[in-house]
Amino acid sequence: MKPFSYATALTPESARELAGQEGAYLAGGNDLLGLMKESILAPKLLVNIKPIPGFNAIEQTARSWILGATTTLAQIENHAGLRQAFPGLHQAVAEVGSLQIRNVATIGGNLAQHSRCWYFRHRDLVCWKKGGDTCLAREGENRYHSIFTGCACISPVVSNLSVVLAALGATVHVRRGDQTLKWSINELYAQAWDDPSAHHSLGSGDLILKIEIPADSRRSAYLQASEKAQFDWALVSCAASAQVDQGRFSRSRIVLGAVAPAPYQVNEANQMLDGQAVDEALAAQVADRLLRDATPVAHNQYKVAIAKALVVRTLLLLRS
Repeated sequence: MKPFSYATALTPESARELAGQEGAYLAGGNDLLGLMKESILAPKLLVNIKPIPGFNAIEQTARSWILGATTTLAQIENHAGLRQAFPGLHQAVAEVGSLQIRNVATIGGNLAQHSRCWYFRHRDLVCWKKGGDTCLAREGENRYHSIFTGCACISPVVSNLSVVLAALGATVHVRRGDQTLKWSINELYAQAWDDPSAHHSLGSGDLILKIEIPADSRRSAYLQASEKAQFDWALVSCAASAQVDQGRFSRSRIVLGAVAPAPYQVNEANQMLDGQAVDEALAAQVADRLLRDATPVAHNQYKVAIAKALVVRTLLLLRS
């Protein structure tokens, strides 16, 4: 780990000023400190944002739920109101790491974490995301990588929460310079889809302030498949939300994770659900449409079958 300075911010404005273009924000630190230890990242200044008032607050208004950027995953998991309003969010949070990790990991950090690709994480290799000119996974060991991508890099998004928040239509409030931007989850990861060097759309100094989830009456569900039953990354994840009235779906969203650089959904697949009483046959048709454009690489064809099964199971879970 290279030398760095440390400072504590008490306001979002001072955090931005301190971080500048060469600093990094520290909250839970689960991802950041690991990257620093491997000399993959070397910020000159770590800015502690945990003491900023309201940054770890969970608030309910008539129109939305608001989660501050440093709200821990344990806070979300243990919040009875969130669990009742968004079962899918609770299910996704419960799949993250261990209880010890969830006690310190934050929602902002979960969304902003970097690639878990072993070529990126190897300190001696230089891939697209570290300034190289090739994706080493394409011709290498790629069993955990994307089956959809819009660019040369096939490293997938690994944030559980991004998948379910995309299904719930959440908005991410980001401070960039003197502006506060309001991004959909798709916008938060849009740059990673197009640019092989990007992990998300956040630039140097950009600060996630809060996440806003519409407080509507949609149901939600989340499932993932992993190699281990606990404390493991998803091979494939799936989140769905819909208004369910007398068995019929409306305002539906079905989203896949760990299969693309961004949470993956297809509008046509969502529209297939609206106005329908979902059964296993329709769910399978939706899964087929969602996976139609998949382009697996040498070692991850299995993800297509897992994704199809998860889509069916998640939609049937949402129906019940």
